Amino acid sequence: MKIATVAFYGCTLGLLAMGLRELLSGFEENRCSMTYMFEYPEYRRVQLPQRVAQRYPGYGLYLYGEGLYARETRGLKLSGAPVLFLPGNAGSYKQARSLGSVALRKAEAMENKFHLNVFTVDFNEELVALYGGSLYKQTRFLHECIKAILRLYKSQAQPPRSVVLVGHSMGGVVARALFTLPRFSPQLVSLILTQASPHSAPVLPLDAQLLEFYSAVRERWYSGAGDLHNVTVLSVGGGYRDYQVRSGLATLPCPVGDPNKLSLVVTAVPRTWVSTDHLSIVWCKELVLATVRAFFDLIDPNTKQFIDDPVQRMTVLRHHFVRHPVRLLGFQEDAHIRFPGPAEAWTEVNTLRLAYSSPKEPHVKYFLFALSSRRKAYSHFYCRNSNLEMTSWLYGCTRMEGSVCVQGVDLSWGTELLPAYKAITVKLSDLSSISHLVIGASNLSGRQFSVECEWLILESRTVTVPVPHVLSFGLTVSDVTLSSSGLFHNIQLQHFHQVYQAFRITIMGQCKTAKDRLPSVYRLTVPWFREDSFSTASLPSVTEIPAMLHTSRPGNTSSALLQLHTAPNCQYKILVRTSFPKVLGQVLRFCGSTLPVYTAVGLLLALEGQLKALLRTGHLVKMSEAVGGVALPLKVELPVYLLHLLLRLRWFQEGWTALWLPPVDGLPLSSLDASGGDAEPSDWPAPEEEWTRLLSLVLCLLGATVAFWGSTLLELFLRLCSLLLAPLHRPSASRDGGTLHPWLQLLLVPSLCLLGWATCGALALTCAFLLYLYRVLRLQMSKRTLKNVLNLAPQQQNGEKEKESGDAEGQNHLKECNGAPVLSESVLQEVTDDLQLHLSLSALLTLPLILSAPSLLHWARSLRYSVRLDPDPCWPFALPVLTSTILLINCNTLTLRHSKLLALTSHVLLPLCIVMVTISMLHLYRVTHFLCVPLGLLVLACRL
Repeated sequence: MKIATVAFYGCTLGLLAMGLRELLSGFEENRCSMTYMFEYPEYRRVQLPQRVAQRYPGYGLYLYGEGLYARETRGLKLSGAPVLFLPGNAGSYKQARSLGSVALRKAEAMENKFHLNVFTVDFNEELVALYGGSLYKQTRFLHECIKAILRLYKSQAQPPRSVVLVGHSMGGVVARALFTLPRFSPQLVSLILTQASPHSAPVLPLDAQLLEFYSAVRERWYSGAGDLHNVTVLSVGGGYRDYQVRSGLATLPCPVGDPNKLSLVVTAVPRTWVSTDHLSIVWCKELVLATVRAFFDLIDPNTKQFIDDPVQRMTVLRHHFVRHPVRLLGFQEDAHIRFPGPAEAWTEVNTLRLAYSSPKEPHVKYFLFALSSRRKAYSHFYCRNSNLEMTSWLYGCTRMEGSVCVQGVDLSWGTELLPAYKAITVKLSDLSSISHLVIGASNLSGRQFSVECEWLILESRTVTVPVPHVLSFGLTVSDVTLSSSGLFHNIQLQHFHQVYQAFRITIMGQCKTAKDRLPSVYRLTVPWFREDSFSTASLPSVTEIPAMLHTSRPGNTSSALLQLHTAPNCQYKILVRTSFPKVLGQVLRFCGSTLPVYTAVGLLLALEGQLKALLRTGHLVKMSEAVGGVALPLKVELPVYLLHLLLRLRWFQEGWTALWLPPVDGLPLSSLDASGGDAEPSDWPAPEEEWTRLLSLVLCLLGATVAFWGSTLLELFLRLCSLLLAPLHRPSASRDGGTLHPWLQLLLVPSLCLLGWATCGALALTCAFLLYLYRVLRLQMSKRTLKNVLNLAPQQQNGEKEKESGDAEGQNHLKECNGAPVLSESVLQEVTDDLQLHLSLSALLTLPLILSAPSLLHWARSLRYSVRLDPDPCWPFALPVLTSTILLINCNTLTLRHSKLLALTSHVLLPLCIVMVTISMLHLYRVTHFLCVPLGLLVLACRL
């Protein structure tokens, strides 16, 4: 192995490790509070019809309860509003306890005026994120559960007509799939709330059934049918802590302008403001509280059931999940408000800024701001308060008497809750009928608070900063200094709108004088998706903010924006530099699913190099040298780039479609790109930017790195196994160790095919792979035996004829002595060539085994219910792979070298890699299909 090759792939391995580190741990610590059960949780099983129980033996429906409530509901006589929790991939039905327990505490706090009945579904912890065969089964069982739940309320005077669904992970996808069932009535579900659910595309498209399921769900929700417009869906992503389901996948694919569909990231949810991992999003107290509050606000006090008005439902959800105005939902005041208090309580503010701290004593206080002199000079009025208990605190005065406002309108609905205080910004041009602004700063309870307000010109407070290039590696810094005494600033991060970009923003704040101030709040927001993130800092401070995106900009909207709620009379310096480790983390977060394709490309090109070396020299190069060609990615990327250029031409597109070729797969760089379904004719590749091709080249290098080090580790592992198994075998120097008799091969192939058909195709593949590994182990033992024998033999200086049997051990040539073969260096070379060939093929066969592993795991976990996996995504595509695996066991370089098909096989591999990269990025299961071609050709080459 060349030192330069090892050094190069050592560097690329370091880059891969750096990206993985950022992906798996490069985020904030878990700041979620834990939800606790105050009484022992109980799960009451709901009896389903016998027909349903027999058809779905591994599934179940349960009612969550605690303490007295659990005892009261033992007979399943229910009177609450039904909520059904759906676990996700390998999820437990017991995950509903956080939602159920908090809902019980909320009902008790309201003296049980109304309450929720939380049900939960047991899906047997199936791996539906990686195996799509159970998704339709779960969907049909969910339909039966909903009908069974509604039957429990038939004795009520006003029974519920629908069930609210809460789906975690793939449970949210199954909830939306309900509407694809032909006999499902959309009136049975009016609200769906999903948590970290990959709606846009599967995380890993490992089988065709998974993509067909997604395609059917997308088509149903995109069809524009009127029966779905009244269904409200809220999707919440987990943020950067969730590396299993990135938040871009949580966006809802739905028609543009649908008012009843809402997607956001949990970091933007008011009073939550934290990122969650894939499991903690279920029990994160801050998010569970927001969910339960929204559910109780959605209940009609008269019927004690969820409201039917979709507009009101969305109003409630926006109140709790988008912009919390710090007001009681549904609280209505008179259109015209009268202000109590004496004239001495009123103070007119003539300065540009107000800073007020209330005394400890209770009092009534109002501040008056005249608009007449400010309309032309300023565009907005900004105000914030901390610890002010009053929900209404900003008013517009419509009638003045002297220096006192006697009548006004409430403007507090525009208040936004921030992590440190409440803030509001009003546009003066919208206040044409108002003469003054009034700040209600009354302290009726004696609790101290502070208020800060100012007039501002928003454009003058907006500074544009071009972000550094993504390849600046942190060496280039964009900076800006804010010396203004204002309370609010905008930093427009120009050209920051792609998911592959990642920056480290440093904000250094310091003040001239030391005194108590409200903390500064920094908010990173994007115009096209609700993925805001917040940071707070008390001055003086240095704050590091990681700046990354969950989705790319869909159109020509503005770039990302950094909002600063600052302290007055302080200086802020903002530094923006590229974070190369986070760039790598973003690449793996969005495009890591394509690495199996590029790994297969690296292994196939290595096999191509070995076969061509066999044609030229009659011997194979080592596996590490074949994989180590640093120019291998260029052989694939250039033709792929040319193919994308041709696909921009209309005539080439028409010819591609006429040949029934599948649409081209692009890199999943945003939630819209990774659709996971069949592309429409209009979805052909758009003109790509230079960074897209560069990113493909980087991914190809990372795939070659995985192939290089993966094959190296496989070789080391097999060496270790051969050492452990050597005492169990008689020493042999034959190249035929581990081969199978032709009749045994003919018996094994149909037997494994029958095993795959009767049980699981992945199981048959695994058995065939183990037999193949045994062949490699025996070759490894033979090579070691030969090397030991030749090292013990004395070196002869000439090629004279050997002595009798006593001198036969010291030969360096393979000759015929009295009709018996004698060991020599050529025997070792032949065994080494066979070993290198089978090492390459075993590395190649590892990929189908890994891609089919989810099916094998699902079959093993469901074995007590059914011996056969149905449907089986590996069947019948496992047939050519396992057949080739068994037949290649007897293959050797001697027969392969003289084959007429060897040249054809070596020349087919490169075009095969190009086609595989073109149409397998979003269809990983196609990798196995493509690998059948070289395996089949090698079988023929060994036979012909």
